[in-house]
Amino acid sequence: MQYIVLDMEWNQPWPGSYAAKKVLPVEIHGEIIQIGAVRLLENGTVADEFQVLVRPKYYKKLNSRVSKLTGLRDATLREEGLPFPEALERFRKWIGGECVFLTWGFDDIMILEDNILLHDDEPDWITEWYNAQMIFNAQTGCGTSQKALSSAMELLGIEPSRPAHDALGDAYHTALICSRLDLKRGIAEYAQALRNHADGFHGNPPEGCIGRAVFRGYEDKAKAIDAMTELKSHCPQCGAPMPNGAWIAQEGRRYMTMASCPEHGRYLIRIRLQKETDGTLRVSRLIYEGASDAAQKFDELAARRRPARRRRRKRKPTEDT
Repeated sequence: MQYIVLDMEWNQPWPGSYAAKKVLPVEIHGEIIQIGAVRLLENGTVADEFQVLVRPKYYKKLNSRVSKLTGLRDATLREEGLPFPEALERFRKWIGGECVFLTWGFDDIMILEDNILLHDDEPDWITEWYNAQMIFNAQTGCGTSQKALSSAMELLGIEPSRPAHDALGDAYHTALICSRLDLKRGIAEYAQALRNHADGFHGNPPEGCIGRAVFRGYEDKAKAIDAMTELKSHCPQCGAPMPNGAWIAQEGRRYMTMASCPEHGRYLIRIRLQKETDGTLRVSRLIYEGASDAAQKFDELAARRRPARRRRRKRKPTEDT
């Protein structure tokens, strides 16, 4: 089995900008602009490399912070970037078959799946992936703290030889770290490492999120949804039970509903279903303030799903009237 060490760069619009207000076919956390990957053999040998620039379709103007961080420019992506479907096809062809994905962090696979769904395709070929940070932490005694890639390299005595915040550069440095880890043991112990890491969440909560939890062990989507429907929501302020509304399905195994407290108003409940390495489903459940951007997006989707009222036809006057 081969390991594919993956890293990506993606663009995000400025909050409040025209691009940020676009209603996309699928909600995404960023649009991919660069894919970098390194093949790592089972014996720990760092093999060949892959990289491609991606021409953004929706967030065409690079966020200035993204541009400064990556060194990429709008003109470069326009001239050298490939449309995402073509870039993805090249990437899959380079992979060549079954693989285990390794990333430094939880975000890359989520972003990749979002972008695949955005372009009307299915990410069902991504069947096995692991956050190399979890394996690194478990085998170096770093606990649950999230080490930056540069800090992990320093800890292992690896000198940087590629540019940072470049998809291929970061993938290459991640591959060097992974080559020094016992990946087979790390994968076997991964479930426990994940449980030790703040219930499987990474980093700070999303803006407007005031509560989150993880539930595990569901056999299929129906049982996971039923369990989340039966789960009692309680007001974060007073603890009063809050009845949930109907779930609105989104792409990428995401669902959301609105709960309401008679005294403190409404709260958005969002869940995401993700497959565990043992084939069961994990549910990440987040609670958002009623005035958050996420709640406003729920309102927009709910409004579009309401059936339009039928206009009453005017009755033609009869001869008797």
